[in-house]
Amino acid sequence: MATLPDLGVSAFINILGAFVFLLIFAALRLQPINDRVYFPKLYLTGQRRHHPHPHGFVNLDLCSYLRFLAWVPGALRMSQPDLIHHAGLDSAVYLRIYTLGLKIFLPIMTVALLVLIPVNVSGGTLLNLRKEIVFSDIDKLSISNVNPGSNRFFIHLLMAYVFTFWTCFMLYKEYSNVAFMRLHFLASQKRCADQFTVIVRNIPHVSSHSTSETVDEFFRRNHPDHYLGQQAVYNANRYAKLVKKKERLQNWLDYYQLKFERHPGKRPIGRTGCLGFCSREVDQIDYYRARISELDKKLASERQRVLNDPKAVMPVAFVTFDSRWGAAVCAQTQQSKNPTQWLTDWAPEPRDVYWQNLAIPFFSLSIRKFLISIAVFALVFFYMIPIAFVQSLANLEGIEKVAPFLRPVIDAPVVKSFLQGFLPGLALKIFLYILPTVLMIMSKVEGYVSLSSLERRAASKYYYFMLVNVFLGSIIAGTAFEQLNAFFHQPPSQIPRTIGVAIPMKATFFMTYIMVDGWAGIANEILRVKPLVIYHLKNMFIVKTERDRERAMDPGSIGLAENLPSLQLYFLLGLVYAVVTPILLPFIIIFFAFAFLVYRHQIINVYNQEYESAAAFWPQVHSRIIASLLISHVTLFGLMSTMKAAYSTPLLIFLPLLTIWFHKYCKSRFEPAFRKYPLEEAMEKDNLERTSEPNLNLKSYLQNAYLHPIFHMFEQQQQQQQREEKVEVRIDKAQQHHHRQVEKEEEEEEESKSSQATTHYYHHHHEQTTTTTHHHYHQHEHMSHYHMGPSDTADSPSPPHFVYHYGVDP
Repeated sequence: MATLPDLGVSAFINILGAFVFLLIFAALRLQPINDRVYFPKLYLTGQRRHHPHPHGFVNLDLCSYLRFLAWVPGALRMSQPDLIHHAGLDSAVYLRIYTLGLKIFLPIMTVALLVLIPVNVSGGTLLNLRKEIVFSDIDKLSISNVNPGSNRFFIHLLMAYVFTFWTCFMLYKEYSNVAFMRLHFLASQKRCADQFTVIVRNIPHVSSHSTSETVDEFFRRNHPDHYLGQQAVYNANRYAKLVKKKERLQNWLDYYQLKFERHPGKRPIGRTGCLGFCSREVDQIDYYRARISELDKKLASERQRVLNDPKAVMPVAFVTFDSRWGAAVCAQTQQSKNPTQWLTDWAPEPRDVYWQNLAIPFFSLSIRKFLISIAVFALVFFYMIPIAFVQSLANLEGIEKVAPFLRPVIDAPVVKSFLQGFLPGLALKIFLYILPTVLMIMSKVEGYVSLSSLERRAASKYYYFMLVNVFLGSIIAGTAFEQLNAFFHQPPSQIPRTIGVAIPMKATFFMTYIMVDGWAGIANEILRVKPLVIYHLKNMFIVKTERDRERAMDPGSIGLAENLPSLQLYFLLGLVYAVVTPILLPFIIIFFAFAFLVYRHQIINVYNQEYESAAAFWPQVHSRIIASLLISHVTLFGLMSTMKAAYSTPLLIFLPLLTIWFHKYCKSRFEPAFRKYPLEEAMEKDNLERTSEPNLNLKSYLQNAYLHPIFHMFEQQQQQQQREEKVEVRIDKAQQHHHRQVEKEEEEEEESKSSQATTHYYHHHHEQTTTTTHHHYHQHEHMSHYHMGPSDTADSPSPPHFVYHYGVDP
């Protein structure tokens, strides 16, 4: 059992670690060579082109080091509307979760420390049970120290009601605010393709008809007034793998070419076998050029197969309409008598589409989900083994009574403080490090078609894991180790009471976990050690041009799949222990405040927004906090029932019932705003757009919005090769800062020229259409990377980009 000195050691190590991380970050962020690591978002958005002190690799301006904490007010200066405009609504709402934690727990902590701590300390029960129960001075501050059957439990009961009502009040206000922000964001959002597009799955096969013809005929018949066209979906996964393989080979070729340019008299020679231990020696430049040339032939062949093979067209399509109203009606209604066919839903925005899963047959999705559910269940309980081992490290006194021969080692002050105060939380953090990646792979196997849904599903799996293993597993396993001697020497009828008394004592373990994960872990997040090392390795061996340097940047993203469950765990710990062991609340308050500051800085300067779901994850966050409230009620009910509080315990029954009623009310009141799009709002935006832009050509606008990205790669590669043939600027590491501005000017000139290139499109029934410059409309900023290049040649045909219904004018 961790004591106050043990917690002091843990707090010292974690606070010192966090402070060191912050100092290192404050120094590294000022160096010109690290500017693209700590400010990549500003480079991607064009707000920053070079470091304020660009000369040399090291910042020699000593005055700037005196302002090493300038990032703190800089992170807080940006207003919420500016933050939404800069980083999107998802980022702004994610930060509101941290402020919600502060709003909930600051008043709760104040009341709990002033009211409950004196009540618990004056109980004195643990002193009478010191021969049976292993406890520390911290446990005297918990509910376990109150005498069984005492009338003081009425105070805990009253505080449980007060804390629950306050939490529900703040949840209601926040749900209302986020729903309003979402509706306002959607209403003020610029025109984008997903507002007019519906994804249709499980399209039935009709003999003598292609998938495109079947979709066109169905929607022309059932949506004659608003149907505009459809985009077929191709199974191009193998082509995409070949493209990735070519990119890896190209990186190696670039590396060896740069190496040869630095030492022209020596050609790079190496072996082709595994790890270079076998096979013959070859010229690396010629070798990789030959492999890339061979791969280009495979790419051309695979491209022809995808475009000419009818089996490559999947029973999935993106169907577009000439109005938001028409798309909303289609997306939110049943299309067929058979509810398993013609399934429609809102299409994700183009950058949110996970193209690989569109090729999964619909009938296999239910099987995949069933198998993954079994795998997740097995994974959760498999992890109980290392979790139990971690808890054995945190409860050494219980082990000493069973294995006395370990006492000389365990009783060493330094070893004991390290094992109990720091190692358990660190070991648990290491076990959890690889888990989000595993759960994301499982979610991809399930077949979800958007990155946002993948992250939400992975977050759900991670939350269940954290609930079972980190919370329940730590309590159950820790209690078993801690009270091992009591279990062996007391009647079975006393075991439930022993467990009930011991559960609050696990607060010490969660304090160490919060310090490791929530204090030092967040400080490590802002330091970005892994992206820093990877960027400089790429910059040293791969980067040749400014475009290569931009590719070497790794801004990353918020990581909702990992961070949301971690946040929900902190809400769970705070709500469960608010009445049971209030001394844990200050640790949580420090986490919410520190993490809010760090993530606000990262969102403004670092993270790149992969997609925009308009806070679609918020109902999940609300439900998890409600679940935490219910778990806190059940926990308190079980504790008080073991402490003979016969008069006060039954009054707790109404608390979970009221919480469930509140959740259902919020679900019916606010959740439709996150699941459906109001027809009234859609009609209003359509009428406004027709008035302001009567000549808008939606056909041209939606032409290639949902064309598979790999079909753009060939044209982009041709354009890039042409640019490289025209201007090839190499970067010498010792003189790279002299060439940056020249390269940027040349790239901007080339991009301005390429943006004026005319694009050619293929239409249904071979209708010939032409578009002039003044009829070209730019999409929302997230559509920019789907811009089409010049039309394909006869050797590389383009796919049928879009099929139109010509009975309706756009």
